[in-house]
Amino acid sequence: MKLHVSPPAFRGRLHDPRTATSIGRWLGAAFAVCFVTGLISHFMQHPPGSLADDIPSRPVWGYRLSQGLHVASGIAAVPLLLAKLWTVYPHLFARPPLRSVKHALERLSVAVLVAGALFELSTGLLNTAQWYPWPFSFVPVHYAVAWLVVGALVLHVAVKAPEIRAHWTRRSSGTLALPAQDGPDRRSLLASVGAAVAAVTLTTVGQSFTPLKDLLLFAPRDPDKGPQSLPVNRTAAAAGVGRIADEAYRLVVAGPRSYTLTLDDLRALPQHEVELPIACVEGWSKSARWSGVRVVDLLERASAPAHARVRVVSLQLRGGYRVSEMGHRHARDPLTLLALRLNGEELHPDHGYPARLIAPDRPGVLQTKWVGRLEVTS
Repeated sequence: MKLHVSPPAFRGRLHDPRTATSIGRWLGAAFAVCFVTGLISHFMQHPPGSLADDIPSRPVWGYRLSQGLHVASGIAAVPLLLAKLWTVYPHLFARPPLRSVKHALERLSVAVLVAGALFELSTGLLNTAQWYPWPFSFVPVHYAVAWLVVGALVLHVAVKAPEIRAHWTRRSSGTLALPAQDGPDRRSLLASVGAAVAAVTLTTVGQSFTPLKDLLLFAPRDPDKGPQSLPVNRTAAAAGVGRIADEAYRLVVAGPRSYTLTLDDLRALPQHEVELPIACVEGWSKSARWSGVRVVDLLERASAPAHARVRVVSLQLRGGYRVSEMGHRHARDPLTLLALRLNGEELHPDHGYPARLIAPDRPGVLQTKWVGRLEVTS
């Protein structure tokens, strides 16, 4: 006996274009902020060689703001995407699956959009916790899929433009008008989605917007927890550095007039104090007081040209970002230090003892710790 199973019949209310458009506006705004700030982050971490000198060093909080918005908008997009999928999922099972070329394009864009959006949000969330249960490198894949999602989103909006336009305002227009009795339920649903977005945002954004740090509930980082009340992503032990002996430390400044400094030599140079944030790609950030030697003073002693770039080399034995590069704007900024002290105390080994880079408007992964060499490059 052959058993015939009929496809499910969806009769739930609010699985309609008006509700989907209302939530889609919010989701589109979150995606737009997340994409633009993600481009900023990627550009600042991996600037094209010809544009490295165009990266600004001011405002000092620039990267902190953009990366905080990137992570916050990504987290806010999670409940929005789930709500959006709830409103449209009956249409994903419509029969026949392909009715025309236009419908095929729509289905293709939706498939790529949904898969890519779920991938971006899930991997982005895992990145905030520094958990990478996959074999590929997170940064280039996350960046590439972001462009794929944006392309699919543009195609989807273009195909659905007439329907979106008809339901964009508070009242659906023409023959697409929806039952008036659904209005209260729709408003309740949208209010619930808005409350969910507010909840996940307020309980996570304090990791970068420190006035709200007391509301932290779901964020993986507390900006006050860590050595010297500042979080760390990579410890000295994880980097294979450990505690570097004072008498063994040497800083090599390689340039037209190369020289080497001991730790005592560095401590004897004029010291400067600045207040700058550490802003990490995972979304947490916090300002701190740093003191040490200005990098521009070290470069001038080496007779570095005014527009020279600097390669900063760490003593760490393993891990990414062992080497970072600075354009001349950062290298010559008087706030850029080879820091020896943090909040009035000698650097903890996990914060880069005996010397680390700290510069304004720069991603945390490029604030190189355990600096052993500064190389002047053209």
